[in-house]
Amino acid sequence: MSQSTSSSSSSAATSTARSAGHASSTGSELATTQGTTSIADQVVSKIAGIATREISGVHALGGGAARTIGSLRERIPGAKTNVSQGVSVEVGEKQAAVDITLVAEYGIAIADLAAGVRRNVISSVERMTGLDVTEVNVEVVDVFVPGLDDSDDDDADDQPQRTSRVQ
Repeated sequence: MSQSTSSSSSSAATSTARSAGHASSTGSELATTQGTTSIADQVVSKIAGIATREISGVHALGGGAARTIGSLRERIPGAKTNVSQGVSVEVGEKQAAVDITLVAEYGIAIADLAAGVRRNVISSVERMTGLDVTEVNVEVVDVFVPGLDDSDDDDADDQPQRTSRVQ
């Protein structure tokens, strides 16, 4: 009986720590009669990032600043690609929620792309971790057009100067 009480108070302490924002350091617990398994947030982020990149039509992950930093990081000799760039997760004891920010390739139906990403991420995370994925939110922040400059189109300095057609 005392073991059950200490187990439930330990579980309550773990839940409190997670709700206080410590989920990334403690991860998730999968309890069995033979022990528990903890899965860190970064593990779920990597799985989701790799699963997203597997979908045809995904050009890159992350917003403009994240992609810029990622491209700089890749230029450093020996540096590894950050596969969880553009992916944020929230991991609980039995469930996970995933948010993905991506750049789509031009010509791809964005609704179909998001559905494919969602299916692949849910399948991969659930299969590899045993966690129940409650949601996968996909944010498309840009469209990549081959042959055009890959820099941010929002910067006015990058736009060609146009001559006025009216005087």
